[in-house]
This record gives sequence, structure tokens and C-alpha cells, in this order.
Amino acid sequence: MPDSIPHHSPRILRVALPTPLRRLFDYRPLREPPACGWQPGLRVRVPFGRRQMVGVVVECIDSSDLPPDRLKPVEACLDATPLPEDWLWLCRFTARYYQHSLGDTLHQALPVLLRQGRPLAGRMRERWQALPPSAEAEARLARAPRQAELLAMLRQHHHGLPTQAVLAQSFSREQLLALVDKGLVERLLDPLTAAETGAGRLLAEPALPLNREQAQALATVHERLEAFHPCLLHGVTGSGKTEVYLQLIEAVVARDRQALLLVPEIGLTPQTLARFRQRFRVPVVALHSGLTDHERLDAWEAAASGRAPIIIGTRSAIFTPLARPGVIIVDEEHDGSFKQQEGLRYHARDLAVTRAKHHAIPLLLGSATPSLESLYHAERGNYRHLRLTRRASRHAPARLELIDLRGRPRQGGLIPPAIEAIRETLAAGHQVLIFINRRGFAPTLACHACGWLADCDHCDARMTLHRQPPMLACHHCDKRRPVPDACPSCGSADLRPLGSGTERTEETLAALFPKVPVHRIDRDSTRRRDAFEHMLGQVRRGEPCLLVGTQMLAKGHHLPHVTLVVVVNADGGLYASDFRALEHSAQLLIQVAGRAGRASHPGRVLVQTLHTDDPHLRMLAQQGYDTLAEQLLAERRAAALPPYRFLALLRLESPKEEAASALGGEAAAMLRHWVAAHAPDVSCLGPVPAPMERRQNRYHLQLMLSSARRSQLHAACAQLTAWLEASPEARRVRWSLDVDPQTLA
Repeated sequence: MPDSIPHHSPRILRVALPTPLRRLFDYRPLREPPACGWQPGLRVRVPFGRRQMVGVVVECIDSSDLPPDRLKPVEACLDATPLPEDWLWLCRFTARYYQHSLGDTLHQALPVLLRQGRPLAGRMRERWQALPPSAEAEARLARAPRQAELLAMLRQHHHGLPTQAVLAQSFSREQLLALVDKGLVERLLDPLTAAETGAGRLLAEPALPLNREQAQALATVHERLEAFHPCLLHGVTGSGKTEVYLQLIEAVVARDRQALLLVPEIGLTPQTLARFRQRFRVPVVALHSGLTDHERLDAWEAAASGRAPIIIGTRSAIFTPLARPGVIIVDEEHDGSFKQQEGLRYHARDLAVTRAKHHAIPLLLGSATPSLESLYHAERGNYRHLRLTRRASRHAPARLELIDLRGRPRQGGLIPPAIEAIRETLAAGHQVLIFINRRGFAPTLACHACGWLADCDHCDARMTLHRQPPMLACHHCDKRRPVPDACPSCGSADLRPLGSGTERTEETLAALFPKVPVHRIDRDSTRRRDAFEHMLGQVRRGEPCLLVGTQMLAKGHHLPHVTLVVVVNADGGLYASDFRALEHSAQLLIQVAGRAGRASHPGRVLVQTLHTDDPHLRMLAQQGYDTLAEQLLAERRAAALPPYRFLALLRLESPKEEAASALGGEAAAMLRHWVAAHAPDVSCLGPVPAPMERRQNRYHLQLMLSSARRSQLHAACAQLTAWLEASPEARRVRWSLDVDPQTLA
């Protein structure tokens, strides 16, 4: 698809529309072209069936496969200038690599208001500034004393005042406009987000001194600030990776370039923003799902125009256009939340690599527990491997202490040695983090008389018991129902919760330590806006307290007063069917352990497990994540799994099991026949039932493709999607293709 602007007025516009169809649609252009001329990147409103849609012009051509009289005309051009070229390039690459509709990719990469056809313009704020004195004009204020008072106030503020500040002083907008008419005041409009700050010092506070390892890592990145330079910053928790980010961004912004920082969770965004805004005088904008549509468009436009030198965001921020790209940083690069699991299944970290290469700028991937893919690239020399082995607190990272759960009584999931360690830590005036990666009161409800379990009617899963409010809830399909008074199977009233969730552990700790505040932090307790940050603010005051939380607390949070971490049960991911489960569990354990001992006191980590003799768990506890990662890479190589082989997963789902099974069988047969002739390196496994076969009353099957050559895998994926789009049976089955899947669930 050509990017160049045609030298003549095109007869046909090829438009990408937000549909699942992997094709473009031809339209006739308006008779009067936009001032910039027709070119790729312009948004247009077009008729599509019985409705109107907003699409993006992708090509300008002279002929179409359809006769001219069958082509509908474009109804309106929505832009005076095209959308940024780097943004359009990234969307094209993403659609091609992830085998997704280009129209839907463009749609997902745009802020909501731009999808709706709103102008690409951020909101503006009025500012009123006094003009140089004029004797003739001021003489006319003799009979307007309030206007004279207003003018005197404005003259005290050389940079002017916004409307709200003026109105707060009991002046009116009419008085402001009267002064404008008299030539004494001018009305200015400033962007609401990332207004120009003018020349001056870049830093609001001085940078912190770096230790030898930090300084060496920063110098390595500095060597090639004008070229693609991927680096893996592999630093233990608390080793000062963020300070390296800050000083790298300082160097980039000083060159009048922009920096994009990706963080894994929306919960990390406020504290990261606060630290960056405290350090820099220049605008720092955020992009994440917690913003309103107007706030998101304001930040997007500020980045696209270049007014915002520093952009911090979650996964979708990778699609933020940059006027002057200078560096891309991915914090906690191993985190699974960088992978979109629905619709357009892109991986923001991998797109960051591609985008940095396209712009010829440095890329910095930071983590205490790097993904096996990133370690693989570092071993092969594709990435520079930068290590930070020392903590800023000078204490060594806490070792994992394995505690055997077998045969021991439990209270809220905690055994006596853990409870005693909690009591000692609180008595010393410190804080304790109890990590339990299961929200709710208990994993399920059971009848002690007949063994009945509270199963979900729609999924192959148990319903979780909640106490606040009382209910049974499925965390897969969100079905909810009241807690029964008696067993539905035998009528017994002896119903008991099985296992522990965050609510039950919170209740137990509140009873054991009634004078100590207990803060439960999970998805249920932080639904209200700013609730998470409010709780963390209470914790950071430093008084002894107990934190009960899920993985929301495990990532990147600086909790200087936590000296003990208790992992209630470490066994959840050790024996899962997914080949990445052990890697992800090890990363999570090390990340949550890293919350302990980050300040002046050393930390301790207790890990409760039923499998203290598990060789992988013992290796992690005794030798650390790096040694375990080497072992897992060797196992992946022997098993021909990523990163030594590339995968794609076709997911099929239908209310009728036989429909999904029949389509999967036909797709597999077609693919094996095609592969034998065109891509012999590609192997095809399945179709097989998904790990959770029935979910939301739909049956789920999977077909896996793998290859040692990425090009052959993508050719097979393209053949498969083309066949599915042409298959009548595929219209009755929901299907999706996941390139580079991060989970097999």
C-alpha cells in the first residue's frame, strides 16, 4: 500500500473501516478535495449499508474492481491534515503481523472521540492578559470602576489569568469582554493539556546520584541515542531502575525529543506520574483506560503535536503518535498485561521493539524478572544485557523461605509459623504484606454432608464465595447467585467454605490483630476511582498495618515500611497445563518478594506451599530467578517451545460443541494439506478442547500452529484466515487467531 501522496486527484479512495473483514472498501472522493489533497491518513465519513461509519483513507488509486456506478461517494472528509504518518505505519504493521483487520486495528488505535468523527483537537482554556497601557482607552474606565479594578488585578499577573480564576474574584465574563473591546485586555487560548511552558530549566529537582552499575547502564544507552539500540535493564527489585529511566529521559528531552514510557498496570500510573512530574518542569501526560474520553484525546493530541515531551501509559499507549520520538521504555517488560487478550491480540512490548527500530531510537526494557523471550534475545546479542545487582537500600533482596503446609492447621489460609512471624513484625513497628492471588472469601462453597460443590452453570469452574456482599460469583463469566441456605443436592445446612480468598484472610487477620488496621487491596475493594491510591497513601504513612492483596500489589509499588511478605499458597501455577505457567509464577513470587525490605530494614519472605520438595520451587528459593530462567530456557529448547519456536493459536467457540469441532477438523485438514506443499516447517496440533472447555455456555476448542521460521508461520496464518473468511461454516462459529499467544487458556 503506497504511502506517497498522488500528484493528481485520484478517482478512487480505498478506505479501512472498523469491521472484522480483512479488506478495504472503495469510494468515490468528494468533488472538492480537502486543502491538503487526498492522501492516506485522512478520516472520512462514508455510507456503509444502512449506516454511516468513520474510516481512514489508506490508498488513493485510479481504478477499482467495481464499476464506477456501483461506488458510493464519500460523505465528508473529517480532517484538514492526515493523521500522523508514524501512527499509520504502526497500525499497518500491527494488522499485518497479528493477522487482523486493518480497519479494526485503526479503529482500536484511535481515541474514542476520533472514532466518532470528532476533530483532532484538544480542549482549550481561556486566559486573559492585560495589554500595554493606553491613556485614551483607560480614560474610558472612569465610569466603570469594576472594570478598572479587574484591569488592575490582571496587571498584577504578567502571564494572565484563566477565566475560572477571574470569576472566583467576583468579576464577570461581560466585564472581561468589555475590556477586550476597549483594547485593554486580550483573550488567549491555551491547550488544557500540556500547555507550552517556555524556555527554562528542564528539572524541577536535581537527579539522584547513581551507583556504579546504574551509571554504567545509563552510559551504555547514551552511546547510541541516535540509533536503534535495544537494551534489557535486568535489575533486582529496588535497584533503582526508575532513576535510570528518569536520567535517560532527561537526556532525550534535552535534545528536544519525546519519551514514551509503558507501565503494566493502571494502578502504577499515578505514582509514576507523580514521580516524573516532581522531577521535570516540562509537561508529562498520561494515557490509560481510567481517563475520560476527552482527557484521552487531549493527551493523544498533545503527544502528536509534540507539546508533551514525556508520555506515560499502559498497553494501548504504544499507539500514541509522537512528533519527535527519542526513546521508548517498557517497565516490567515481562508483565502479561502488555498482551491484549481479546479482539486485536497485540503485545505492546513487541510493538515497542518494532516501533523503536522503525524510528531508529533506543529501546529500554526493564525488569527484575525478565521474560524468557527477552533473556533469549540478550543471550544471542540482539539486546544489550545491562545488570543492576545491588539494591538502593544496600540490603540484599530477601530470600524465599519455603514453609510446608502439609498437616498443619490453618486460619484464613495462614499456618502458625506465619502468624507468629506477622505478630513479631507488627510488634517491631513494621508492616506486613500477605499475598493471596485469589479474591473473594473462599474459592468455593461445599456441602460437608454429601460433597456438593458450588459449580457455575455456564462454565467448567467453581463459583467463588464472597461475603461483601454475600453471594456466589463466577470470575470467568461474572454470573452471580445468592448463597443457598441449604445444600441444593441433599438439603443439609452444613455448608462450608473451602480454601481462602482475600476476604477470608482479611477477616481472620482482623480477628487475630484487632488493634492493627487491615487493608484489603484487590479488584473488588478498588472499584471506586482513586480507591487504590487512597489506600496506598494510608500505607505509606508508615504506621504498623497489614496489607492483604492480590497481584495488584506485586508490581512496582514502593512500600518502604513492609519488612515481611507472606505468600499464602505458592502452588497455583506450579502444575498448570500452560507451558508458561511456571515462568509466570516464578516472576510473580519474585516480584511480590521484592516489596519487602526496600528501605532501612532487611526483608523476609515466607512462602507457604504443599510442595517444598518441588525442584523448580527449591531452585527459585535457593538460587534465584536467573538460575531458574536458565533451566527453563534449556527445557524450552528441548521441547521446541518459544522462544525457540513461534506459535499461533486458532481459538474456536460455539454454543454447540459439534459445530466448533466440525469447523476445527475441516480447518486442520485444509491447513495440513496446504502446509505439506507450501510451508513444510509448520506443524499443526489439534483441534483439542481448551483448558476450560465450557465457558459462558460456549464450547472452546483450539488449533495450534508452530514453526521455527516466522515467515512460514505467517504464511500459514494468512492461508488459514482467508479460508475461514470464505467458509460458510465459520460464520456460525466465533473464531480468533492469536499470534504469539502468551497463554493457552
